[in-house]
Amino acid sequence: MFQERERLDLLDVALFVRAALLANVSAAGREFGLSAAVASARLAQLERLLGARLLHRTTRRISLTQDGEIFMTRAQTLLDAAAAARASVGRAQTEPHGRLRVAMTSSFGRQHVSPVIPEFLRRYPGVSVDLRLSDHLVDLVDAGVDLAIRLGALKDSTLVAKRLAANPRVICCSPAYLAGRGVPHHPADLAQHECVILSDQHTWAFETPAGRLDVRVGGRLATDNGEVIRDALLAGFGIALKSTWDVAPYLRSGELVTILDSYPLAETVAIWAVYPSRAFVPPKTLAFIDFLAAHFGDPPYWDVAPG
Repeated sequence: MFQERERLDLLDVALFVRAALLANVSAAGREFGLSAAVASARLAQLERLLGARLLHRTTRRISLTQDGEIFMTRAQTLLDAAAAARASVGRAQTEPHGRLRVAMTSSFGRQHVSPVIPEFLRRYPGVSVDLRLSDHLVDLVDAGVDLAIRLGALKDSTLVAKRLAANPRVICCSPAYLAGRGVPHHPADLAQHECVILSDQHTWAFETPAGRLDVRVGGRLATDNGEVIRDALLAGFGIALKSTWDVAPYLRSGELVTILDSYPLAETVAIWAVYPSRAFVPPKTLAFIDFLAAHFGDPPYWDVAPG
């Protein structure tokens, strides 16, 4: 008589991948609507089926065994293949639903994301949003965040990144500052000026006819908040390196002006959506990424003159 062998369950494979990436079985289980006990039991079942121990477990965290590291690569390939197979025969994704936890810097979030959150929620009635605004870099896994919006150059990371929009930057100040302190004509002249510093960014890099030039700048005001810098510029205090998403309206009104336009900044940066894994990215996450990319536009709407 034919006896059916126990088969590999893709849900168990996906649960294993998320547990490994989050380093937490309970958190992975919640993403699949499973209790911690059920999630742990399913992973134990997967290990028995494979005949190998995949995870080292402690009371607080888990880590991959050597067999787990080998299976992790195969598991992600298997899940990607399954997703491609579903997509080839019709609409694979369900309607976005569930709570979406999103993190980003407070200034950018308040100006360019929070105003359109209601529109996103009206478009996707099955989704709720937990928006976390902070000027400190958030660890997505530790904080249980689905998606983060990052500005600037991305550091090497295991996170998956998708470009949302360009992030043009300029050197700018108020006309009143230039009237009192004079106009710098070369990047090296900045050493003699009052520069307002974001966090520890004391070096600004420029492209010159002679090649890249790194200029050490200094001043009496440094902050981790971009709005503080913008307020100082509008008050006639200092020169700053600013993203146009923060100062474009003031450049159009003439309250701020750009300087050193003949010396472009050496580093081109962007606005990114980052998330922990390519495997089984929830529809709510993909919907929010696409929504923001369309909202920002190319070029981004803040760099397009009204009318």
